[in-house]
Amino acid sequence: MLIYLVLGFLASTLMALGLLIMKSRATSLPDARGTRVVSGVIAWLRDPRWTAGMCVQIAGWAMYVTAVSQAPISMVAVMMQGGIALFVIFSVVVLGERARPAEWAGIVAIVVGMILLSMSLSAGASQGAIDGRVVIAISIALALVAAACFTRPRLAQGGIAQAVGSGIAFGLAGIFTKAMTDTFEASSAHLVIRVISDPWSYAMLAANLAGMVMLQNSFHQARGIITMPLSGALSNLVPIAGGMLAFGERLPSDPLAATMRVAAFILTIAASTTLAVSEEEKLVSAPVPVKSAKLAS
Repeated sequence: MLIYLVLGFLASTLMALGLLIMKSRATSLPDARGTRVVSGVIAWLRDPRWTAGMCVQIAGWAMYVTAVSQAPISMVAVMMQGGIALFVIFSVVVLGERARPAEWAGIVAIVVGMILLSMSLSAGASQGAIDGRVVIAISIALALVAAACFTRPRLAQGGIAQAVGSGIAFGLAGIFTKAMTDTFEASSAHLVIRVISDPWSYAMLAANLAGMVMLQNSFHQARGIITMPLSGALSNLVPIAGGMLAFGERLPSDPLAATMRVAAFILTIAASTTLAVSEEEKLVSAPVPVKSAKLAS
């Protein structure tokens, strides 16, 4: 058990390190938006350091899968939440990023909320059959939420909309993965046939790709110590909250675990809102560049 918990810690460390490498290349690489999505992603893949960061991420994910195959997912999940804190520390020490006191409070609140959420998983929850229509409805509703963030110019220009969108996309990928595994278990066909014929497989792949592109775009525009906690928090909240609707899951029967889960939802949403508003206010109060001022005059 100890070995697999250590693997969980190493997984979170590698994933945080991989994101740090990708973030460090943000200012040197183009963003991937609009008509430049394909060319932007190709530029990322051609960059050796960015690709190395992605490989480190994949190695961390492989360790995570190995860990959860043998250790309780709740215990590994707690270890994985340390990845957010590690990324913040790396960003401060290596990239020299800074945050205001209110932003530090929001970052700490998100980490605490994620730990509470992970600890509540140990109590389990009853689960029913998948309701595909509810999954589709949730996906549409969350896509509209992400789109609404992009309609606010300050959020879009400051990278917050991209961070929120990436968290929602990764969270939906978690829901699609759960739906995919449920349909796999219900089928007796060959594994390859099940993968090719299952629409959830394509939805999961598309959501993960969209999340990766939006996260890197958020790195290109904003501080990692703000965007990463936002994305990480939403990617954890969405599959758990969505699972309660799409799979008939309920709050744990243990009162303490149920209280921790509700507290985690409230704390994380409030902290995420605080970080988003803080970053938006920072963009509003930023001085006008000299070149822009000359053009305006």
